[in-house]
Amino acid sequence: MCGIVGYIGPQQAAPIILEGLARLEYRGYDSAGLAVLGSELRTAKQAGRVRDLAQAVPKRFPGKVGIGHTRWATHGPATDINAHPHVDATNTIAVVHNGIIDNSAALRAELTGAGIELTSDTDTEVIAHLVSRSEADTLEGKVLDALSRVHGTYGLAVMHAEFPDRIVVARNGSPLIIGVGNKEMFLASDLAALVRYTRTVVHLDDGDLATITANDYRTFTRTEPVTARTASVVDLNVEDYEQGDHAHFMVKEIQEQPDAVERVLRGRLDERFATARLGGLNLEPHELRAIRRVKILGCGSAYYVGQMGATMIEELARIPADAEAASEFRYRDPVIEHDTLYVAVSQSGETIDTLLAVQEIQRKGGRCIGVINVVGSTIARECMGGMYLHAGPEVAVASTKALTNMGVGFALLALTLARVRDLSFTNGQRILDGLQKLPDQIRRVLDQEQDIAIVAK
Repeated sequence: MCGIVGYIGPQQAAPIILEGLARLEYRGYDSAGLAVLGSELRTAKQAGRVRDLAQAVPKRFPGKVGIGHTRWATHGPATDINAHPHVDATNTIAVVHNGIIDNSAALRAELTGAGIELTSDTDTEVIAHLVSRSEADTLEGKVLDALSRVHGTYGLAVMHAEFPDRIVVARNGSPLIIGVGNKEMFLASDLAALVRYTRTVVHLDDGDLATITANDYRTFTRTEPVTARTASVVDLNVEDYEQGDHAHFMVKEIQEQPDAVERVLRGRLDERFATARLGGLNLEPHELRAIRRVKILGCGSAYYVGQMGATMIEELARIPADAEAASEFRYRDPVIEHDTLYVAVSQSGETIDTLLAVQEIQRKGGRCIGVINVVGSTIARECMGGMYLHAGPEVAVASTKALTNMGVGFALLALTLARVRDLSFTNGQRILDGLQKLPDQIRRVLDQEQDIAIVAK
């Protein structure tokens, strides 16, 4: 699984899809491919880089509807055959898919027994054949029939030569975003692929399906023929995803830390009461005082920052706090305490293990807030409240400015919890003063970049 891009509209689809795939390269991948529907369905895919795929795509690859994918191998090695899109035996259906189909082995055996020749090692190919075998009259019905047989996670897009005016997409555990243009529509698993073309987006929820045409979109579920998924405008620019004059994205994002910290602090420092202003938590002072424990959940860097956050909360607010890897949390059938505040930490807001932990807490009646960077992401929508980090997009694999802003966010949360308890006004003001100085302190360190480089050598 890795990246998905789609387009339907008046323009040629292939160049738009290839550019979108290139903008998703930072996520890592081992192969890439696309399918375009014109007078017939054409596919091009291979192991290797997107630029190699672009050179391999014929100059005339006509079609105004298409889907593309970058793959990081899960089922089967990185080969041309295993790259997405996958097609059915009649070459009329194309599918791209992120996620893992848990029952793919059983479905492969069933399809093989029915005389269908499977050409790849992937779990995704079975979806194309299941769609093909459906007797439903509509593409939506065919996709619903196929998904009724599938167990697992997916963000997927399906094209069909007999339904050339639409793409049908579905989400369960893997993000998908619809981009709304002027008489054209876009599809992506990541905003990075969309920002050049539109900032008006629709975030799909787990269980959602959508029909995308050039002029409109319609969302629905297996049980609801119409659901309300409204479009929103995201505050992002193309420049946020471009390297500029920097040697690479990581050094660019290191240099952006002072501005990022200023953004996470903006409007949140209450000097009158020596506390933080975190209205997004949706917790009244008496509810904050009633909290007896804080449990922080995250994966990778977010988990490590959570450990630091737990230390700050215990030191300032004098209530027990700890951090736990979200990937382990739900598997131990945790006891959810009603006087515990659960905090989900994620840069993307789509980290699957953290999302599943949030859903476990909600299912058992707990209170969970999010410390999230990406506005409108799934975890942010699932939580009862929280704070956005406003670090901006992170393209580099190693977290820099988002990690820093997570730490600052926890300082604000710790101060909030402490000031409704026993932390004095004077000590609260001291913490505010330190936070206000932080951006310039970071700038002074970054100004020594050349000296630090000499020492490092």
